[in-house]
Amino acid sequence: MLVERLIESQFPRWAGLPLHLAEPGGSDHVIHRLGEGLAVRLPRHADALGQAEKESRWLPRLAPHLPLAIPVPVAVGRPGFGYPWSWAISRWLDGEVATADALAQSREAALALAGFLGALQRLPIHDAPRGDGRDLADRDDATRAAIARVAGVFDAAALRAVWEAALSAPGWDRPPVWFHGDLHTGNILTVNGRVSAVIDFGGLGAGDPARDMTIAFTLMSRTTRAAFRAALGVDDAMWARGRGWALTTGLNAYCSYAATDARVAAQTTRQITETLLG
Repeated sequence: MLVERLIESQFPRWAGLPLHLAEPGGSDHVIHRLGEGLAVRLPRHADALGQAEKESRWLPRLAPHLPLAIPVPVAVGRPGFGYPWSWAISRWLDGEVATADALAQSREAALALAGFLGALQRLPIHDAPRGDGRDLADRDDATRAAIARVAGVFDAAALRAVWEAALSAPGWDRPPVWFHGDLHTGNILTVNGRVSAVIDFGGLGAGDPARDMTIAFTLMSRTTRAAFRAALGVDDAMWARGRGWALTTGLNAYCSYAATDARVAAQTTRQITETLLG
């Protein structure tokens, strides 16, 4: 098995530990549990390159200042045995992936995530990466094409109105702050029904934090979304841009996966619908 060979050759101290595929995996990484306390993450495609090095550099600096657990990097692996990319070993984080069914009405969860983002945004950004370097305008053509594709399922005019409001909203005019960059239900863990950890920091960067508002439309209800927004102090312009991020990412996932994955179809349908609600 490839993962076993990579571990044996590069990290022999962990060779022989039980190795189990973690399901469901992520869209960007294949994840294995190594022994009781470690996770092995291998990128599935080139778009996930560099995440192992980014997390190894930045997460240990951020973790002590955040109110929720985040991954603890342990080692960065090299390409080998035909596998072409760097990969990562981190501490295993216990918990279940957050779901809207469980947490949509939880004010506690909404406030916990607002507290996490507020703490993240207050941290110094010296030498911080820029994330993917893209903004909403870069996604305009693809988003309008996606709206046209889903016109038989969703209200295309309403989708265009949300999107155009996002594009026309005033931009971030303050100093850049940290953002997670890919904050949706799949990157939130819970223990005993309470938010416990935030994972997958491949989109970590500094700039406009509006993209992190996506979590309000993937996990929360209209009521808990209002509590989240108030706790974080989000103004109208950022909220409009955040709805734009939720819409464009939801449409992209819906168009890419909904036809073949019922779970993604349900999640992205809810995300798009909640984005329309505001």
